[in-house]
Amino acid sequence: MATMTAAQKREQAKETYDAFLARCPSRQLLDRISDKWVALVLAALGSDGPHPGADCGGEPQTMRYSELSRRLAGVSQKMLTQTLRSLERDGLITRTVTPTVPVTVTYELTDLGMSLHAVMHGIKTWAEAHMGEVLANRQEYDSRGPA
Repeated sequence: MATMTAAQKREQAKETYDAFLARCPSRQLLDRISDKWVALVLAALGSDGPHPGADCGGEPQTMRYSELSRRLAGVSQKMLTQTLRSLERDGLITRTVTPTVPVTVTYELTDLGMSLHAVMHGIKTWAEAHMGEVLANRQEYDSRGPA
């Protein structure tokens, strides 16, 4: 087996997207999808979130901006707008403008977004299932005082 030079390794890494390399673009994507608002938007559009007065059956849904804003308690208008734009840019959601009075804008997951939603759903479910344990561990750690 032939050995590779550092330059050859870097070139190969560009082709395979190795997130352990500092300049790998997959790091930017990891940074984006690890954001809590991204996770919650994906969950809402994927029908993981609470549905007051509605039975969505866990099916992905199309939502208006105002619906997303109400669903994501605590998100600012600026942050929701930035999150939606970044998800649209990455091809994870689509934005549809309907020429009505007033104009109707809806958002929905793309196929790529649905594939990420499946992963994020698992993480969200894990966080909800294990939050009690994490809180207990934090309390124990904090009670020990400074190291």
